[in-house]
Amino acid sequence: MATAVADVRHAPVGLIHLSLAVGGFAIGTTEFATMSLLPDMARSLHVDAPTAGHVISAYALGVVVGAPTLAVLGARMARRTLLIALMTLFAVGNLLSALAPSYATMMLARFVAGLPHGAYFGIAMLVAASLVEQRKRTQAVARVMLGLTVATIVGVPLANFMGQVLGWRSCFVVVTALAALTATLVAAFAPRDRGDPAASPLRELGALRRAQVWLTLGIGAIGFGGMFAVYTYLADTMAAVTQVGPRLVPFALMSFGVGMTLGNIVVPRFADRALLPTAAAVLVWALVALLLWPLAAPHLWSVLLAMFAIGVSGALGSVLQTRLMDVAGDAQALAAALNHSAFNTANALGPWLGGMVIAAGYGWTSTGYVGAALAVCGLAVLGVSAAVERSSARRTLARA
Repeated sequence: MATAVADVRHAPVGLIHLSLAVGGFAIGTTEFATMSLLPDMARSLHVDAPTAGHVISAYALGVVVGAPTLAVLGARMARRTLLIALMTLFAVGNLLSALAPSYATMMLARFVAGLPHGAYFGIAMLVAASLVEQRKRTQAVARVMLGLTVATIVGVPLANFMGQVLGWRSCFVVVTALAALTATLVAAFAPRDRGDPAASPLRELGALRRAQVWLTLGIGAIGFGGMFAVYTYLADTMAAVTQVGPRLVPFALMSFGVGMTLGNIVVPRFADRALLPTAAAVLVWALVALLLWPLAAPHLWSVLLAMFAIGVSGALGSVLQTRLMDVAGDAQALAAALNHSAFNTANALGPWLGGMVIAAGYGWTSTGYVGAALAVCGLAVLGVSAAVERSSARRTLARA
């Protein structure tokens, strides 16, 4: 295990968690607000809307590449120092995004901005969990995630409003300032720790030899996909099926964000008592909510309720983060960071499958059935994980 963080008497645990959550707020704002600013960005960079959409893919690619790479390279660094470095890189990437003069430079800037995303969340959650009792780890992890979920309620609408009034570049300027604020808060309040001299890139890569690490990542990469299958096509579904104007779409997005936030407050309390059963319960919740989506889509009131329910299933991320802490052994940093690579894999898988069934003529609401199928697959992977764990426990008892 990596060296635990040092004495924290100089700062209350809640203040440290808040400092880390500010970084999550900055990341959530830039990740989700960029989608709503694409039309203005496309006009400014002189490309069409589908081409402009590739900047989102560039950011996601940065997350997938950066999460394991930076976690492995920073294995021996003090966690406080690594968090400051990651937020500084994030600030640079968003400042370059604000200043990008062309589409090509914007693609590069978004890739750079995505690099520290997964590693920051992974390390921040390890720090947050190390400051509390074992039985409260998932709640600590969820407090960091609250920064991201609150961003979907507050940060994204404000960024969208600023983008309309001051131009899309202003969003990235604000995110740059938030990243700088996070680095300052972490420097001021995060516990001063020493790097683990026994850590090494090779030891971190050892996590990839553990079957339970891969199974846990699989639960997230597949089970999360259903949420994104519906979320990605929400605006189009509301226009074609609910038959409401675009001005009402933000209310559905906010309902989703409220569900995610409340889910991350309530669900971790159960996960700290029974981790795998809670993960299964969240996936079953997601399955039911996604199955009901086609029935909810024709009416605005039911759309809001359905998006809230689907948002609650986002709490699975905090649950799986704690699961990775349990199964990663002494390769904590890489495993924690990879959780966010899995999350972004789901962000690609869900919309891709949803787009396929829509293109095949099954209608906008068919994304709900795609999402339900992915939830079932996530449950199946979880079942395999539980079965492997039970089998391993029985073998250990037999040898004792």
